[in-house]
Amino acid sequence: MMSPHSKFEVATLAGGCFWCLQPVFQELKGVEKVEVGYTGGHLANPSYEAVCTDTTGHAEAVQITFDAQAVPYVDLLRIFFSVHDPTTLNRQGADEGTQYRSAIFFHTPEQEKAARQVIAEVNDAELWRHPIVTEVTAASTFYRAEEYHQDYFRKNPFAGYCRAVVAPKVAKFRKQFADRLKK
Repeated sequence: MMSPHSKFEVATLAGGCFWCLQPVFQELKGVEKVEVGYTGGHLANPSYEAVCTDTTGHAEAVQITFDAQAVPYVDLLRIFFSVHDPTTLNRQGADEGTQYRSAIFFHTPEQEKAARQVIAEVNDAELWRHPIVTEVTAASTFYRAEEYHQDYFRKNPFAGYCRAVVAPKVAKFRKQFADRLKK
């Protein structure tokens, strides 16, 4: 999605706990903003507690505002597929439920085409032992998560989940994409 007056586009991705995805994309050159929230479900204005019941249909997701000249959408997707397991249905590690599904919520036909192309590339390259189960679906309303979820890793780097789950993912990203990091 891009307004005629803006150089920025929007990508919406879900890959398990949103605390894991936000810090990765925040450090990427060309990314202006990353917010965590809920999308893809049927309940209007969901809360974290409601989404955790696994009855709302929403996924924990990140909405990324980015400069496509600096970081093309396909690059966001390739990074996305490197920082979560897109082969496990409705789970990432110990986090289980549809709210933790792998999903790409496209905003334009071009994004949908790119998503399907990158999924085919990743499957063909056999980067994962099993086929990708990532959902590709049209973006719907993105509900920004409660404030305490925004920048959770930055605010709570020593919390148990952050040390055990988020920090290793961020470290892997930094090592693999060192040349793509903001200074």
